[in-house]
Amino acid sequence: MSDSSSSSAHRLPDYLRNTYSWAYLNHRTVPWLDQPAVVSAILWGNASRLMDAAVREFAPGQRVLQAAAVYGDFSARLARRLGDGGQLTVVDVAPIQIANTRRKLEPWPQARAQVADLTEPMGVSFDAVCCFFLLHEVPTYARHRIVTNLLEAVEPGGRIVFVDYHKPRWWHPMGPAMALVFRYLEPFANSLLAEEISTMVPQTADFEWRKETFFGGLYQKVVGIRRS
Repeated sequence: MSDSSSSSAHRLPDYLRNTYSWAYLNHRTVPWLDQPAVVSAILWGNASRLMDAAVREFAPGQRVLQAAAVYGDFSARLARRLGDGGQLTVVDVAPIQIANTRRKLEPWPQARAQVADLTEPMGVSFDAVCCFFLLHEVPTYARHRIVTNLLEAVEPGGRIVFVDYHKPRWWHPMGPAMALVFRYLEPFANSLLAEEISTMVPQTADFEWRKETFFGGLYQKVVGIRRS
């Protein structure tokens, strides 16, 4: 795993510093929020199910880009799935998150983590890309840039997997609670719920899409296969 952090000079985005410092940039809260039990509670007991749903979309031996660090053991699950013949690259704009991810990936030498801004082109392509609960945490302008860059990083015939929040069914018992969460803790989430990932940017036209929802529609998995 690379120790390089030459990209650490990237300036942290304003939306990250202003909205999510407590969650992702604080040395005291990061270890606590990274606990699997906390991740499970945040996702109403669905964390393991959603992680498994994402991971099984990838195959041993693939070169996979993970867009942004993920709390819990998601990166470890993905590295294990890819196996010794695969390669996992985790990219995040926050050095503290990359340091934490490197610690968790120490048992997997085929995995590496590096600091980079996903709103900028990757400049390299992969067999597959995974984006797990990132899109709801960025404003629309940044979300569109990120999705564009991730799509362009998928090689022909490769796939991209998004797992994120989705507009729940009208009868969902957690609907009122999630409305409060989206209003006060996740201010960019509602703009994601108003869009379809499969038509979000022009580059989506190069992919074949399928979508699956979970837990009464509160979560979605959207998979795109790039046409050869």
